[in-house]
Amino acid sequence: MGRALTEESRREVYLLPLTDNGSPDVPGGYIYLPPPTDPPYFVRFAIGGASSICREGSLWVNIPTTANGFKRDKFREFKLEPDFNRTLHIDVPIVAAGAFAFYTTYTPLPEFSTSPVPSPKPAKTPTYYIDVSPNLTLTKVPLPLDSLSIFSVISKFMGKYPSDWESHLRGIGQRGYNMIHFTPLMQRGDSNSPYSIYDQLSFDSTCFPRGEKDVAELVSKMETDHGLLGLTDVVWNHTANNSKWLQEHPEAGYNVDTAPWLESALELDTALLKFSHNLSRLGLPTTLNNVQDLLKVMDGIKVHVVGSLRLWEYYVVDVERGAEAAAKAWATGKVSFPDGGFGVSDLGEVKQWSLKNKADFLLGNGLLRNDRLGERFRRRIDPAVGAALLTALFGRLEDADHGVTEGYARNEFTKILDEVNLPFYREYDTDSAETLEQIFNRVKYIRIDDHGPKLGPITDKDPLVESYFTRLPENSTTAKHGKKSLALVNNGWIWNADALIDNAGPSSRAYLRREVIVWGDCVKLRYGSSPQDSPFLWDFMAKYTKLMAKYFVGFRIDNCHSTPLHVAEYLLDEARKVRPNLAVFAELFTGSEEMDYIFVKRLGLSALIREAMQAWSTGELSRLVHRHGGRPIGSFEIDDIGRNDHKSSVQPGKLNGASPRGEVVRRIKRSPVHALFMDCTHDNEVPAQKRDARDTLPNAALVAMCASAIGSVMGYDEIYPKLVDLVHETRLYHSASSQAEVQIRSGDGGIGGIKKLINQLHTTMGREGFDETHIHHDGEYITVHRVHPKTRKGIFLIAHTAFPGSDGNSILAPTSLPGTEAKLLGSWKLTVDASQEAKVSVFGEKGLLRGLPSQLTDINGIKVSSKDNSAFIELPGEFPSGSIALFETWIPSAEHADGLDQFVTSGAREAFEKLDLVDLNFVLYRCEAEERDSSDGKDGVYAIPNFGPLVYAGLQGWWSVLKDIIVNNDLGHPLCQHLRDGQWALDYISGRLDRISKQEGYRRLEQPALWLRSRFDAIRKIPSFLLPRYFALVIRTAYHAAWDKAISLMAPNIREGQDFLQSLAMVSVQQTGYLKSASLYPTKSVPCLAAGLPHFSTDWARCWGRDVFISLRGLFLGTGRYDDAKEHILAFGSVLKHGMIPNLLSGGKLPRYNSRDSIWFFLQNIQDYTKIVPNGISILKEQVPRRFLPYDDTWFEFDDPRAYSKSSTVEEIIQEALQRHATGMSFREANAGPGLDMQMRPEGFQIDISVDWNTGLIHGGNQLNCGTWMDKMGESEKAGSKGIPGTPRDGAAIEITGLVYSTLVWVAELNKRGKYRFDSVKISDDGRGKITFKDWAGKIKHNFERCYYVPLHAKDDKNYDVNPKVVNRRGIYKDLYKTGKEYEDYQLRANFPIAMCVAPELFDPEKALYALALADKALHGPTGMATLDPSDLNYRPYYINSEDSNDFATSKGRNYHQGPEWLWPTGFFLRALLKFDLKRRTTKEGRVESLQQVTRRLAGCKQAILESPWAGLTELTNKNGEFCADSSPTQAWSAGCLIDLFYDGSELSIE
Repeated sequence: MGRALTEESRREVYLLPLTDNGSPDVPGGYIYLPPPTDPPYFVRFAIGGASSICREGSLWVNIPTTANGFKRDKFREFKLEPDFNRTLHIDVPIVAAGAFAFYTTYTPLPEFSTSPVPSPKPAKTPTYYIDVSPNLTLTKVPLPLDSLSIFSVISKFMGKYPSDWESHLRGIGQRGYNMIHFTPLMQRGDSNSPYSIYDQLSFDSTCFPRGEKDVAELVSKMETDHGLLGLTDVVWNHTANNSKWLQEHPEAGYNVDTAPWLESALELDTALLKFSHNLSRLGLPTTLNNVQDLLKVMDGIKVHVVGSLRLWEYYVVDVERGAEAAAKAWATGKVSFPDGGFGVSDLGEVKQWSLKNKADFLLGNGLLRNDRLGERFRRRIDPAVGAALLTALFGRLEDADHGVTEGYARNEFTKILDEVNLPFYREYDTDSAETLEQIFNRVKYIRIDDHGPKLGPITDKDPLVESYFTRLPENSTTAKHGKKSLALVNNGWIWNADALIDNAGPSSRAYLRREVIVWGDCVKLRYGSSPQDSPFLWDFMAKYTKLMAKYFVGFRIDNCHSTPLHVAEYLLDEARKVRPNLAVFAELFTGSEEMDYIFVKRLGLSALIREAMQAWSTGELSRLVHRHGGRPIGSFEIDDIGRNDHKSSVQPGKLNGASPRGEVVRRIKRSPVHALFMDCTHDNEVPAQKRDARDTLPNAALVAMCASAIGSVMGYDEIYPKLVDLVHETRLYHSASSQAEVQIRSGDGGIGGIKKLINQLHTTMGREGFDETHIHHDGEYITVHRVHPKTRKGIFLIAHTAFPGSDGNSILAPTSLPGTEAKLLGSWKLTVDASQEAKVSVFGEKGLLRGLPSQLTDINGIKVSSKDNSAFIELPGEFPSGSIALFETWIPSAEHADGLDQFVTSGAREAFEKLDLVDLNFVLYRCEAEERDSSDGKDGVYAIPNFGPLVYAGLQGWWSVLKDIIVNNDLGHPLCQHLRDGQWALDYISGRLDRISKQEGYRRLEQPALWLRSRFDAIRKIPSFLLPRYFALVIRTAYHAAWDKAISLMAPNIREGQDFLQSLAMVSVQQTGYLKSASLYPTKSVPCLAAGLPHFSTDWARCWGRDVFISLRGLFLGTGRYDDAKEHILAFGSVLKHGMIPNLLSGGKLPRYNSRDSIWFFLQNIQDYTKIVPNGISILKEQVPRRFLPYDDTWFEFDDPRAYSKSSTVEEIIQEALQRHATGMSFREANAGPGLDMQMRPEGFQIDISVDWNTGLIHGGNQLNCGTWMDKMGESEKAGSKGIPGTPRDGAAIEITGLVYSTLVWVAELNKRGKYRFDSVKISDDGRGKITFKDWAGKIKHNFERCYYVPLHAKDDKNYDVNPKVVNRRGIYKDLYKTGKEYEDYQLRANFPIAMCVAPELFDPEKALYALALADKALHGPTGMATLDPSDLNYRPYYINSEDSNDFATSKGRNYHQGPEWLWPTGFFLRALLKFDLKRRTTKEGRVESLQQVTRRLAGCKQAILESPWAGLTELTNKNGEFCADSSPTQAWSAGCLIDLFYDGSELSIE
């Protein structure tokens, strides 16, 4: 049974986002999930609907279903149906524990091309893994892995079964352990080592006379009588050297038949054994007393072993044989020339080659059998290639004039082969030197070194070196096999070896180089790559594995790093068939955390064994405890508790449906490799050997405080004097805990009584989820405080370690636990008689393994006091090394902290329910200038000490900082320290909302203000070190409630859209709000759209006509904010003058009319409004009071009686704009002069606009003003650029032409339908001539390509208005037509896609797509579009507005639009690319590709909005997306134009 979820429980989902390349977007990449539940929880794969992997894509998972068990190679397919606007969700239930895999298959997206390209071959991503923890239970109660306390025993020392075993089991259970780890219980081989298994299918008969029946009885009694689960070692990579089944199946090992590359290693091993046998005869020492003796022996090895074996023959080419073969092939014409020839232009050059050149040619083109070592002279040169070289040197044999004979050729080739062999001899020399070095070091260690075993005389039984091979006996069984198969490689280990390389495989020479530290009693098993390679072995070991799984809930994989991964996978699959909830621990020493992860992920390892006894100092022990201790106290909650009660956008097993209310969506947390942290293992030296015996107690207590599985070994609690030799020891265990009932108290005979307490505490903390810990190291002391993250109850430990050389009498300074109360559970010191006499006595004990005499004594005098709600702990004068003190702790102000979590994360949705989007602008955003504006200068954004000011006063400002703090659990961040220092942040946030909610128009904010105040009041009482956690909970809950509310008020395409689209949509909330200094009207306050923050946030700088109407379609119409769109249309319509709308609105008080393009974006938006908004056509009849008189250019102040005295309908405003342009305009800006624009020259204030009725194109501007969006005026007197625009763009700008055409076609159609009462405009002031809208549009269409297109081929220039002398690029559309500087017409800029979007019918589709493809390569950057072609001489891509240099082009930022990459044109570019690419697509697959090409180009913007603290997209970047310090960090149109793209995408069908 899994952990149960009640019927009332909410459906649990773990979110697993996949990146565009199919990899998991999870911190650290390791996916570790909790045990299965009933009903099951789900993994939700979240994939961008237009991701590259959705192209003919499928997700494949081998996660089992309830109906079908797990099969590693059986994957279920989930088709990935592309959807441009949404995120695909695939929910897969988790019904079993284990290691599961997934991958995706897809057809890669080709590079974009205007011509047909071959479709790439289908691809498959790497395989990724999901590890699901097993669900362990003890007496039907769940036992989480982190609550395990495991006890290791070596079965052969346990005594008689069942009597002696029963006593030990009782003592182990009473000490609070809940699992026993058994070393292998099977029949042992000759060495008597438990890990040298004789028969994997037979239990040790000396322990278990009844075999399997005894084992079944044992594990049953362990659980029912003693509360103990069973864990056993599994040994998969070797068997005992005398295993009888090896004689039947020598193919199960590595021998010269199965592994011919080992022939040289076997020959060397045999020679070394022979040499060892002959030492005396050779006059060499048989007892090595010093290094000089060893050096004599090494000299003998060089002569009698290495010298006589001629091992180089395993490396080199047989020169004589090779030369003979090549000469014969040459003589008989059997020649093979390599594909690349000889790499020379003239064959005569080959004759001049040096020997090395000739050898290199043969090595590069003719070397055969170079894959591995093998028999002698395995390497060869292909005779036919050799013959080719001879032919190049001497010609053919039959060409008699050269006089070269076959014998001569053979002799010459011999010289070449000698050269060929030089690198092979060097290879041999290197290996030979390493072999000798390894032999020297090994013999020195085992026979001479003080820290080695000093084995004594060299004999046949104990030879000079351990044999690397087991030689099977010759008998009737082995006679069936060839002799080469009877010498089997022994297993062993290698320092720092690559765990994924088989050290006995063909790519390793470890056995020849003698690098293996070998176990002579263990034969290495050879599985091969699949069961077909060694059928008996795979079957036999599977039976063994299933037998173990039948009785044991867990495995410890012995030497996991030496077990081939595919073998371990197979055997664990077999085991999990028997026991699905199998815990798997591993002894894994790969030397690399990255490599550890590979094993952990693929095998589903529950934990890796880690050893406290590896620590060499108190500081290192503190580090280990910290590593396994859990998260820091006060850690942030990763899951979004308060957001889990709303509707999700998915349904189980389906894509993009609607799920039931009450879904809990959890994020997959960053997970380290889990540990089984042992205070000591059966492989470790004990404290009495490695440290000080007294350290037994503090070491054990420190390990028990860790938030991981922990373990110990028989003999540790008993204080055995040294590591038990599991091979040669014959005595049996003795433990005081096995003799009498174990009680929590002091006394003799080890630490069993206190171990009972700390094990009980560990299990309780693990079961209840005490996963937050604080570790402090102070000299010889380590303190550990482990607490529950919700209840805040905890256990506090003070441990005085005992390492050699420590001052055992040092005293820890009084300890303070802020906001915490503490109660002493007990304190003890351990004293041990570790004298030589005591050790001699213990070592001399016959038959029993006993511990050193020891005494646990209570320590009195510990003072626990309370002051200012904080506990103070003071140790007595005597608290020596080997002492511990344990305390129970709690936080009075958080006694109901579990409820506090619930309280602070509940009710927010209701509190924010009545807010509108303008309210949410205040709640979430407001930059410094906006906040000052709304508070009359009193309040600004919050500044965090040592960090700086937030970007917003609202919740987004806090969340932008907190989101990374939470993900990284960065408790050291300045914000966290600031919160610990005081509660000013809480006062600021709640005070801000309290004040505004009392103002008229903001009453709806009373409920959010009350909610925040009540939540902050609730957390003010908790200790300051917890405040960052609870502050984050409150802010995140409020932030997401506000965010979700905003999204809920938007259009369905936004509500159901992907995260990126929603983030873009929220920019509309960010940029639209009430300001005291800015409005759409002079005397009426309404919310208005900012151009960008913070640069364009208040007063006259906030609202710009051009920016509003480039942004409005996306930010308002695309999000469903139709009323806001209408308000802005009517407001700007009210200030129409000169047939133009102002660029600078200034609330209608001081509008400025210098923008030639704004009116056309305005008219386009009215058109879009009529088409997008339900009954939007009605806006044409709306009455609009006019700031100025219709058709009258007279300027007057906003409070003049004439202002707003007349009204026009929107329809009439449209007509006035068209009419004024048709008849042309020439005026000087009102109030012209330095007061209006201090940079502009007098001529720049002159505005001239006219229509060329030959083409229908509208021309305007001059070289001293800049009437389009590229409106940077030169400002530098130093550089002489003041008053000279960077980009005047006079003439007929291409985007204006497209917008004009779009408007004309629209009104003509409306007139035809009776929706617009005008059908034409006058073309002269006298009214004599007029032109219909249809005809005007026709003129533009007829002339457009001729005027703007620059043909790809010069031969076509005659058909276009082109000056070839000025052309820079071909196949483009001009940026301008008939500008004041002709070359500016021909510049490639990012403006033509605007015309393509609004007037696609003006463009030839094939030419348009080519131009877009060219812009894609030349202009498109990571996020923005370069404003000028990089090949243009005027290209200056770095905008620095503060630069005041002599550079005319860049000083004072004059190059604003001469290369820097602006983001808003990206939206139009991608819309155009999508539009024209789809025109050529005739299949669903083709249309999907179009969407994916666009999606690929959004990656930079997606990343940018995620990373921006402003939660928006910047105005511009420098070259290649580099940061631009002078850019407005969040700009309205940057986001709005990308929403346009998604709106277009939603309107398109891929079917």
